[in-house]
This record gives sequence, C-alpha cells and structure tokens, in this order.
Amino acid sequence: MKEIIAAVDFSECSVNAAEHAAGIALRAGTNLKLIYVYNPDLKHKTIYKYKDPLDEATQLLEELVQRFQLILPQGTVSYKIREGKVFREVVDEAKESKAMMIVAGTHGTSGFEELWIGSNAFRIISAAPCPVITLREGVKPERQLRRIVLPIDATLSTRQKVPFATMMAKMFNAEIHVLALYQSGVKDAQQIVLEYAKQTCAYLEKNHIDFLMTSRRCKNPTDATIDYAIKVDANLIVIMTEQTSSPMNIIMGAYAQQMIHRSPIPVMSVQPKEFLRIRTR
Repeated sequence: MKEIIAAVDFSECSVNAAEHAAGIALRAGTNLKLIYVYNPDLKHKTIYKYKDPLDEATQLLEELVQRFQLILPQGTVSYKIREGKVFREVVDEAKESKAMMIVAGTHGTSGFEELWIGSNAFRIISAAPCPVITLREGVKPERQLRRIVLPIDATLSTRQKVPFATMMAKMFNAEIHVLALYQSGVKDAQQIVLEYAKQTCAYLEKNHIDFLMTSRRCKNPTDATIDYAIKVDANLIVIMTEQTSSPMNIIMGAYAQQMIHRSPIPVMSVQPKEFLRIRTR
C-alpha cells in the first residue's frame, strides 16, 4: 500500500500539517509515515525531561502515532527518524518508499531546531519525486476538501498538474475551479491560456469532476490566485513549481515560492516532468 509522508519537527505548524496528512490518507486509503530528521551537527534543546534529544523525539513521535491512528483506523501510522539534512532526508525517504505525496509545514520553531525557516520547504518541493502539500504557520485546514483552485497559465507544463488535482477531487468529491490567468494584453497569448483551460475542463468532464472555469488578466499570478481562492472559500491550490515569470516576480521571488510562503490555504506543488529529467542526467 502506498503511503503519505508527513515531515515533523514537533512545532505546532508541522503537527498541524501532519494531522492534515492523516485526513488525506484516510480518504486515499493509504498509510501515513511521520518523518523526523535529526542533525547531530546542530545543538538540540530537549523540551521535557529527557536529556537525549533522540529519546525525546521517539517519545513525541509515539504520541503522535497514537493521536493520528484515531483519524486513520483502517490504515497504519508509523514513524522514522533519519539523520542528516532535513530536505535531503525527507526527499530520500519519499523516493525509497515511493510515497504518494509529502505534507509539510513551511515554518517550525521547536525545542529541537528550526527545520522549516528559510528555503528548506522549497528545497523539498524542488527535489521531491511526488507532489508536496505545504501549510503555512497558523493555517488550520478543514478535513473535508470542498473546492480546489487550479490556475492555468501559458507554460507548456501548466497542464501537468491537472491529473493530481483530479486525484484530490475524486478522493473528496470536491469541485475544481479552473482559473485561466494571463499577464499579457496580446490576444494570441491570451488565447493560448484559454485553450489550455478548455483542454483542462475537457479532461475534468471526462473524469466526471464538477468544475467551474473563469479567466482574468493580472499583474501577479500569486495575488490573483490567492484572492480568487479566498473569494470562493477554497481548501487547496494546486500549482506547478515553475510558472510564468514577470518583472514583478523577479522582485518578489518565483511564483511557487511566493505561493508557498504567502497562501493562507494549503498548496499542492507539482514538479514539471521536463525538470525532473534534467535533474537526473
């Protein structure tokens, strides 16, 4: 049986993400594995009575297993402690176990170390062999996934995320909102985006997914996507890790990085296949 990996450092953000992973595992009929990464080169402060941080990590993981097993009564909740760099160990575990997806918080400050501050979350997404769902600190997602926002742009890879959004929609019987976004005022460029969006809708219809389609011109795709997702009360945004760039994005950071760090809604990131082939040469 495939499994979902949840990266934890025992901070509220990472535990919240792991709980979300348990809810997805329940719907997907998969197992859940909690991963904690121990870096012996860093100083570790224990939270409770333990002198050894690994002993304490083991105790906390066992408590989380018991907690999430209640959410996943028909599946198995397990844990593993790996040693090394956070993003590398999480990605390697996903590869070794052929994980269905990874779920992680984007920030974490625990008594052990700050695992997700900075670029760790994005490094996981950039190297992961599977989709990655990230949750910002303070985001408490609902168990029931009702609406998924699927932004479509002019890049060739934009449609590669559609099967993954469809998979999530089927799990939860959710509705997909296809959001065609174009930054150019040139009609031919806009037509490309609209054509991709129509192809996406045809795929969703073939797979019996309820959907709505809308389009809008925007200066920044991140702002447009988040604003729309909030407006329709969405529970998930599905993006590619590489998207259309613009002068605004050069200043504010890549589209995916903006979305991951700013979205008040969980984000599923999918890496383009072309990028994966380049990395493995």
